[in-house]
Amino acid sequence: MKLSALGRIALATGIAVLTTAALPGTPATAAPVKKKILPVLVEFSDASFQFPEQVKASTPDTYFGAKKDSVSSFLSEVSRGQYTMVPAVKEKLIGPIKLDLTAGGCQHGEINKLTRAELTKRGLVEGKDYDSLSMVFPAQKTNCPWAGLATVPGGTTWINLYGTASGLDVVGHELGHNLGFAHQGRLMCTGGKLTACKSDGTSAKSIMGGGGWLSGFSAPELIRAGWLSGGTSLKVSKSGTYTLRPLHGTGSGTRALDIALGKDRLVIEYRHAAGNLDAKIEGVHAYRVPNGAYGSSSMIDTTTKNKTPSNGEAANTDAITTLTDKTNKVSVAVVSSGGGQARIKVALNGDSLSAIDAAPSKSATPTPSAATPTPTASASASTDTEAVTDDSEAATESGSEELTAAGGRSTTLPLAAGGGAAVLAAGAGFLLLKRRRRRA
Repeated sequence: MKLSALGRIALATGIAVLTTAALPGTPATAAPVKKKILPVLVEFSDASFQFPEQVKASTPDTYFGAKKDSVSSFLSEVSRGQYTMVPAVKEKLIGPIKLDLTAGGCQHGEINKLTRAELTKRGLVEGKDYDSLSMVFPAQKTNCPWAGLATVPGGTTWINLYGTASGLDVVGHELGHNLGFAHQGRLMCTGGKLTACKSDGTSAKSIMGGGGWLSGFSAPELIRAGWLSGGTSLKVSKSGTYTLRPLHGTGSGTRALDIALGKDRLVIEYRHAAGNLDAKIEGVHAYRVPNGAYGSSSMIDTTTKNKTPSNGEAANTDAITTLTDKTNKVSVAVVSSGGGQARIKVALNGDSLSAIDAAPSKSATPTPSAATPTPTASASASTDTEAVTDDSEAATESGSEELTAAGGRSTTLPLAAGGGAAVLAAGAGFLLLKRRRRRA
């Protein structure tokens, strides 16, 4: 008999259990972090895993496997080695443990409370023995309308498991919420006018926006996590022409431009295949960051089309060419894009784009982006900005305390069901889960 695994994930519209309009936007320059995560297999008084041994065998591979699609490999690559996820216990998981709780009703608060009580009995202390708790339980009787649930930010995830294995698209997405990332939407801005935008769908440029793990995280999310530092993200304070290297991958150069847009920020990135990421994404993309909340950005799209992982649109379908905001006197134009770099004109304070020299004053040959799946932390330390600017500064954020190895603090709200405190983000209504069952 062969039981189905979790199907592919596609993001639809709306946010299900998110209880705050904007997530904390506390920018930071992150020191390398080693995070101890504890997967716990949980069963109920009336529901158990149908194939517990297979679940026990597959779970460590999902979280810690050496393959490129394990959670640990993904986070190491997308952070350029600045974020490492390791097992909290030698066995790499705990359980299955049986809770004195029925499966029905999707009682995530009670699952959390009872699981933590069992861990305490076993002498495991949060912040000392583990930094992050991931509870994996059989979905058949829970009636949970989501594949995964997470605290935003925080250190708790719930994985509602169908079959014998979950996957990186689900677990990685929920851990993205733990890092402080919301679901990433799309703003359709007719003709590139930033004063004429409407919300429509999702970005498909991040694992948080329906792009799957192969799209990594977007530039605003990397800024939120503190993974674009040392000049790799640049706050633009002067009109000029700027050169961008691919967002993902190793090598020197600027990877994101961060521009003031009134109380908001405009973040520009260049996407190009690098390592295991962005094989189906190309071109210059832009994001609006509301009130400096980098974890709550939305992609700006000037087209009616949207490139997703599963459709046949060209890789650069929703890449930008020009953007204007007359209210804030900001204009952006892509001079060239492709082959591993992009040049972008930025006009501030009402300056004319046509008056800006299209050639960057610093024209050093950019370092190629290496195709390695697990870049090292030192790869992101370059200060080569390749931009016409003499008073811009690196875009960094301070205070991302939830990224500390000891667990740190996070902005929290109490769970109604008890068993922990946090803002919750779930896939209900937002994550569209396709479940398939096959029997042989």
